[in-house]
Amino acid sequence: MTVPPPSDGTRGPSSLAELEARAGRERPAHGQDALVVCDRLVRVFTTDGVEVQALQGLDLLVRKGELTALVGASGSGKSTLMNILAGLDVPTAGAARVAGRDLLTMGSRDRLAYRRATVGFVWQRTSRNLVPYLDAAQNVALPIRLAGRGGRKARAAAARRAHDLLALLGVADRADRRPAALSGGEQQRVAIAVALANDPSLLLADEPTGELDSATAADVFAAFRRANDELGTTVLVVTHDQAVADEVRRTVAIRDGRTSTETLRRTTVDEGGRTSVEAREYAMLDRAGRLQLPSEYVDSLAMEHRVLLQLEQDHIAVWPDEPQP
Repeated sequence: MTVPPPSDGTRGPSSLAELEARAGRERPAHGQDALVVCDRLVRVFTTDGVEVQALQGLDLLVRKGELTALVGASGSGKSTLMNILAGLDVPTAGAARVAGRDLLTMGSRDRLAYRRATVGFVWQRTSRNLVPYLDAAQNVALPIRLAGRGGRKARAAAARRAHDLLALLGVADRADRRPAALSGGEQQRVAIAVALANDPSLLLADEPTGELDSATAADVFAAFRRANDELGTTVLVVTHDQAVADEVRRTVAIRDGRTSTETLRRTTVDEGGRTSVEAREYAMLDRAGRLQLPSEYVDSLAMEHRVLLQLEQDHIAVWPDEPQP
């Protein structure tokens, strides 16, 4: 597929309102139309005879065309989840599918094909994303040529695709430069182009702005938006940067190996025509009816061990075991 370069020289939608204006991206995911499906996902690591559960029955749905942020503290399991979705690790139990591909049953050959064609990945460390002795255009063309055949026509098609992607992400003027001659933000935008080279269904990024200042991070995240908007690529970004997480319509939080809360944002317009962003946080409910209360709520009411539940007509009230006077 040839990527149409930007016709107006802009970087694409830069506000939440513009992102929400896209057709078909207004609702959270449902199983039947989700590109990413994780159902009671478990990953257990064993080190020196000690078992550690990195994922403890995690559930996640991501619809095709969504741009979603994944947040969580160190050790929460978010990077483990990304490695599984990237085809770099295999779950211990549960179910995980991306674009209809079963990540638990794939053999080594199918897993390689999956990593080449179905999913793209951007690492936090720029040195992991790019081949240092190739220039930007050659880096982008490399995965295309590895996935296809040789020959003059194939080389020309790969070069055109590389040019189009670099133009889309605003680094076409850096096409002949090697990574060492690029800034950190430029390297990450080229890395996004590399990840998009074979037109993947899902683009994953693990802390892609973690080594960048806030202004450069904004440029890099604008590149993810451009890929999501112009190409329709589903994008899932792990980030610890709350400013980045606040820029997407949907943020999913992971805690102790499970999805704990989900924040949905929408743009509202008041009677005076003024726009504002409304954010609502939801606790995630699994099939067994379990949910994780936000830690700040639990701490503020000194909840421990157990809580008192009261069923009302249209909601469930949750009280500390011994309510404070």
